[in-house]
Amino acid sequence: MSRLQLAIAIVIALAVLAMPLLGNNYFLRLATIMLMYATLAMAWNFIGGFAGYPSFGLAAFFGLGAYAGAVLQSRGLPIPLAWIFAAIVGTLFALLLGAILLRLRGHAFAIATLVVTEVLRELTNGWTSVTGGGMGLNLPFFGWSPSALAQFFFYAMFALAAVTFAATYIVAHSRFGFGLTCIRQNEDAANIVGINTTRYKIYAFSLSGGFAAIAGAIYASWTGYIEPTDVYDVLFSIKPILMTLLGGMGTLFGPIIGAVAFLVLDEVVWRNLLELHTGVLGLLIVILILFLPAGLSSFNLRNYWRKAATA
Repeated sequence: MSRLQLAIAIVIALAVLAMPLLGNNYFLRLATIMLMYATLAMAWNFIGGFAGYPSFGLAAFFGLGAYAGAVLQSRGLPIPLAWIFAAIVGTLFALLLGAILLRLRGHAFAIATLVVTEVLRELTNGWTSVTGGGMGLNLPFFGWSPSALAQFFFYAMFALAAVTFAATYIVAHSRFGFGLTCIRQNEDAANIVGINTTRYKIYAFSLSGGFAAIAGAIYASWTGYIEPTDVYDVLFSIKPILMTLLGGMGTLFGPIIGAVAFLVLDEVVWRNLLELHTGVLGLLIVILILFLPAGLSSFNLRNYWRKAATA
């Protein structure tokens, strides 16, 4: 990361941190959602972007973390401990699952991860004595004002996004990250040169699962009520993938840029073209990906203006 990129990142982070000062709960809620999806996109980027494994199972970890945190919170465990436990559960589940599923590649792996989400949804739906089943699970009421709640969960999501970004930076500039990139480019060749591809993939999958799980736990506390259809929604798998593709797979800033761009487009299109919202949004994203296949993070504004000036 260059000094200019670092300076821009710091300025943006400070601007985001100052959002609660605006006193507008609508924008604060939108910013919290952006931070959550940026975290999910960065989480998916570990396995899907760096390693090139098309996982559709992010919703499984998000939902598992939501229920792990919510069940413990409803039984009196302090919120921070419930969130940490959710992260541990998500990481361990990803370790076990990765040891099995990461023997598969391509479409087989993608379908298998999608199936896991549906299996967890059905198990959660049937375990009514703990999860509440289809009736859902209510979390204890905070007793805070709406403004205080909005600020608390905004800062919680910001902290999680910052930690996920730091983890992404470390991975991107490490031997581990280099190994994942080699796996994405040619896994067989990576094996030949001595990279333990199985271990690297499992570690990347575990990072993805752990961060998605704690995002789910914070989401559950924020909404105060969860049910299987909501937290295991396949959109929690698909949207982060689209955001990462939009911003740039296997890059440092791509998932964040993609999350912001996606949600801004979503909000603008929804406000102005309610009936055609989904179709228009999808078309815009496809156009952007076609014109910038490496993602928005690959767009060089300096070169653009230079070409425009010489045209």
